[in-house]
Amino acid sequence: MIGVLSTNILSPLGFTTGENYQAVRSGRSSLTRYESLWGIPEPLCMSLFTEEQRAQLAEDGLTRFESLAYHSIREALSRVDFDVSSSRVVFILATTKGNIERLEEEGNHDNLADAAYRIALRIGITTLPIVVCNACISGVSAQLLALRLLEANRYDYAVVCGADCQNRFTASGFYSLMALSSRPCRPFDMERCGLNLGEAAATIVFSRAAGNLWCLCKGAVRNDAFHISNPSKTAVGCFKAITAILREDDELSLISVHGTATLYNDQMESVALERAGLTDIPAMALKGYYGHTMGAAGVLETILSMCCVDAAEALASRGFEELGVSGRIDISGSPLPLRGHSFLKIISGFGGCNAALYYSKQEANQQSRYCHPVVVTQHCVKIMPHGVTLDGRSIAVESYGKALLTELYKRFVDDYPKFYKMDMLSRLAFVSSEFLLHAMSENNAETEDSAVVLFNRSSSVISDREFQKTISESGFFPSPSVFVYTLPNIAAGEIAIRNRCHGETSFYILQEKSERMMDEILCSTFMEEGIRSMICGWIDCEDEEHFEAELYFKVKHEPE
Repeated sequence: MIGVLSTNILSPLGFTTGENYQAVRSGRSSLTRYESLWGIPEPLCMSLFTEEQRAQLAEDGLTRFESLAYHSIREALSRVDFDVSSSRVVFILATTKGNIERLEEEGNHDNLADAAYRIALRIGITTLPIVVCNACISGVSAQLLALRLLEANRYDYAVVCGADCQNRFTASGFYSLMALSSRPCRPFDMERCGLNLGEAAATIVFSRAAGNLWCLCKGAVRNDAFHISNPSKTAVGCFKAITAILREDDELSLISVHGTATLYNDQMESVALERAGLTDIPAMALKGYYGHTMGAAGVLETILSMCCVDAAEALASRGFEELGVSGRIDISGSPLPLRGHSFLKIISGFGGCNAALYYSKQEANQQSRYCHPVVVTQHCVKIMPHGVTLDGRSIAVESYGKALLTELYKRFVDDYPKFYKMDMLSRLAFVSSEFLLHAMSENNAETEDSAVVLFNRSSSVISDREFQKTISESGFFPSPSVFVYTLPNIAAGEIAIRNRCHGETSFYILQEKSERMMDEILCSTFMEEGIRSMICGWIDCEDEEHFEAELYFKVKHEPE
């Protein structure tokens, strides 16, 4: 376990954790109705910073998104005492779209890793930043990565920040999916009719030796292997994530749910909690105050959960009146009394990903639960625009660039027509994984619980540009089929769906193809008890003629 040294929440409700907690406790919400915002033809209900707040947060040399993250991190670090420039400090940034609004303003795709580097430079952090881009679970995934890296003794401190800003790109995307509500959202209520978007930044500073503080004890990510944008009706991924970390002797005070107020997400979460036997534990949904803050959500909601357990009272789930899900869940539109000193944070997102964290307030002086694993690489595939190698052997091909991926699919797969609907990044990941798994099938390897962990630099740049065209050319016709691929982790989700892999799926963005950093993340991921095999590696697409895949099938050596 690792300890929490400091936190910050920066939102339209306040610029500190205390201000936000008191605002929400008093029942305040930052959700506001907007008419004709960003040229979107229908009213939107969102949580946005005011012009005055944006002016306060503006930082010379940084974008709006970067300034938001910077101020949150700086405030959290102002109350700790260690050298942030040390090589033993890691910075993990959780975001879904970062500076995507610059794509419309300047026609440029601003790399998320470069944004993280600029933030780190301004803060004084010198190690290579890691961006977690895992859809809506990014903030929880970032905390789990911090747990793993610190318990593996790679670092002594981790600065985890989740942040996102709202803009025409993201709002148009959710509008195209018909997921937005023009009224304040109502999580788990029978009258819920969609989500509200919000913007915020939230930061947690972790330490390997924190004393008697809040501790992150365990965490897990699991995939539904069902659909890239709809959750499983049986809640298989969420259920697996919960049961991977909870034991019978764990005493929970509170469950912080995702609670997007969409029809299927809330239903899925209720089913997962009932399957896990957690129907009598008080649950809390916070989207009625902040909206869905995307990359910030998992961090912001974790921090407020700590505040609630400290105060022995769950916040009212704003907008909730009457239960509208089939699974039993103890949720209320009024505050609920709490007992004990621990909580569960659950969250889900596009690509079929689900995550859970277990926090407890106790002494952080236990030795690491993990031992360093022995990992063996069994197969490797490399795909470039001009050729393919499998385990070092070249495969003769006739095509080049994007056409090469179609040729490989037709020659070696040809039984999964959904391939033709995928974006370039997912096609590259899919074909690469097919080569690896075909090689593994010769060994009768089990892949149902395999993890899929991918890295790149360019995120989902090709799909981002394609979606931008649908909202800026020939009127306003946002394409839902393109929007869902503007999240790079969808590539990992497609592999999981194809192979019914219910293991972890994660996507990380680095400023460069750093073998050292990738090895740190992969080895720390393998330390989790439930992860025994993994499809992993670098997979990047700059455009249809410039791409690279270098994927491996790795297995953990189990001692005899």
